[in-house]
Amino acid sequence: MNSVSPSAAQYVGGVMQDELVESRRQQQQQQPLERQGSFGLRPPQTPDPSREATGEPDEMDKLKAKLMSAWNNVKYGWTVKSKTSFNKISPVSVLGHSYLLNSEDEVERFRLAFVSRIWLTYRREFPQLEGSTWTTDCGWGCMLRSGQMLLAQGLLVHLMPRDWAWPEAQQLTDVDFEVFRPRSPARAGGVPIPSFGSPRGSNTPEKSLPSDQAPKCSQKKRPESARDRQAEPIHHRLVTWFGDQPSAPFGIHQLVEISKSSGKKAGDWYGPSIVAHILRKAVAKTSAVHNLAVYVAQDCTVYKEDVVHLCDLSLSQTPPDPSNQAWKSVIILVPVRLGGEALNPSYIECVKNILKLECCIGIIGGKPKHSLYFIGFQDEQLLYLDPHYCQPVVDVSQANFSLESFHCTSPKKMPFNRMDPSCTIGFYAKNKKDFESLCSAVSEALSSSKEKYPIFTFVEGQGQDYGLEGHSSNNSGPAAHILPPGKLGRSNNRRNSDEFVFL
Repeated sequence: MNSVSPSAAQYVGGVMQDELVESRRQQQQQQPLERQGSFGLRPPQTPDPSREATGEPDEMDKLKAKLMSAWNNVKYGWTVKSKTSFNKISPVSVLGHSYLLNSEDEVERFRLAFVSRIWLTYRREFPQLEGSTWTTDCGWGCMLRSGQMLLAQGLLVHLMPRDWAWPEAQQLTDVDFEVFRPRSPARAGGVPIPSFGSPRGSNTPEKSLPSDQAPKCSQKKRPESARDRQAEPIHHRLVTWFGDQPSAPFGIHQLVEISKSSGKKAGDWYGPSIVAHILRKAVAKTSAVHNLAVYVAQDCTVYKEDVVHLCDLSLSQTPPDPSNQAWKSVIILVPVRLGGEALNPSYIECVKNILKLECCIGIIGGKPKHSLYFIGFQDEQLLYLDPHYCQPVVDVSQANFSLESFHCTSPKKMPFNRMDPSCTIGFYAKNKKDFESLCSAVSEALSSSKEKYPIFTFVEGQGQDYGLEGHSSNNSGPAAHILPPGKLGRSNNRRNSDEFVFL
């Protein structure tokens, strides 16, 4: 999804990476393709020892990178405008907030909430990634971009006023929308919401209906909050942290550099589990963000004492000072797998209940071979932000750089049953009280699953209490199994028993 509403056909069936593979086949007929996770295919590479020693790509790598960059820039650089239908009878849930689109005020509230999310997409023409010839992440960086959006949402909640809305979104939402009559056989009771204005550059090709062909109705403006306007310098600074330049703490350059310790490099595809650990390391590494930590769950289990040791600043004192109430805010990332080859339908209700929680900051996952950032749902459709749109790089070092390309104006939906089972769920707690409330609320949401085993669990104690000394949160392997309740302390040998099951 993007600011100018990509064609729905472009997103059906997860075909984007399939097209990428097809385009490579004629050049690589002698090179079999191997699967790497659920989000893409890449050809096996034969390392050149001399090149590995210097860390420099050879001429063939340079040529391939240039050809792929050119192809992806064309492929992801244009869109066809389309509309997404929303039912005006059922509520739309977006990260703990609910909107019933049966009135102009509610539609406006939803518009502002959606447009205010940070949207991070493919970019082109940024400084070359170290050790490669890549100057774009088109075609391979979608999961990193989804992870950036998840972290950006956590930072918005951490730094911005409660229920903050981007003041400039007012200008982007001042458009007409169509209301279909309930008797319409095609869209009964629907409110199709087009992109909320399109003040983008005129060089972006679009196709849309002329405005005089659509029924019109007036829109009420939400009064601009002085508090929101005062927070704009923080908003700008937050976006600079995700800039596409080597110095940005959460930019593509830093994330790729951090991923090298896990055997990844520019041009590889990333899964939601490894991205969770990359984000954890990025936050721990930077001094730009204060009073914030990231915890990554182990084997679908959040160990409460591990979170306490990470966040309770009094424990870092020698000796510990119980009177010190200082507590770091925390983003909790939980890599899970919600089924085998496809999503287990029994977990859909549970995922809905998680997205209804205010402490939830979203889910990174997507369709097979096509990463997305999920922020809500309506009925049996997930609402998402899509990184698959290639935009020119923005120089965030400029004092008054434009924020337009970092905010999406076109909501998109997809059916739950097309969701890839591999994903990472994010939560945020500002203080100790919020963390305790989070544990209670999320546990209740998890209990709504029809399955015997929950998606993940909260347990007392530390990971090492359950034989996980060698399985700290530094491990970036996929989370594939959980323990049934009541058996956590029976054996330290978790790998060779039948005490875990595949979700």
